[in-house]
Amino acid sequence: MSTPPSAVRAALKLTHEGALRALAGAVAKADEIGVPQNITIVDEGGNLLAFVRMDGAKLLSRETSLSKAITAASHGQPSSRLDPNNEVKLSLAAGQRLTNLEGGLPIVIDGQVVGAIGVGSGTGAQDVEVGRAGLAAIGAEDQIP
Repeated sequence: MSTPPSAVRAALKLTHEGALRALAGAVAKADEIGVPQNITIVDEGGNLLAFVRMDGAKLLSRETSLSKAITAASHGQPSSRLDPNNEVKLSLAAGQRLTNLEGGLPIVIDGQVVGAIGVGSGTGAQDVEVGRAGLAAIGAEDQIP
């Protein structure tokens, strides 16, 4: 018995190689601007693919970088766009893993969310700048105008 076409769909997947390339691009930007960062790359389901805590990055920003990445992957938009009025309810329902802090960006390829990058330890603007460099390193679409 064959699987009916309506039962499956083609899906792009972020590979570990792609995750490492995005991570390297983000690290290079963090080095360039002189801001050590925690950088997390997750797949579309929020599963960890790559992480680095650069020398001098804030310890607790490790957790926020993961939460930012999970938020961006699960919502398909930058973490800063999470509705602050619903954040507490959403975060509690998601095991306190969601945040509306700046620095979480979805990794979108050909219009499909394949993962996300979360960056934490700098200012919100610095975190976004580093995340955008990670996206550029793999040719991902930038969701910030």
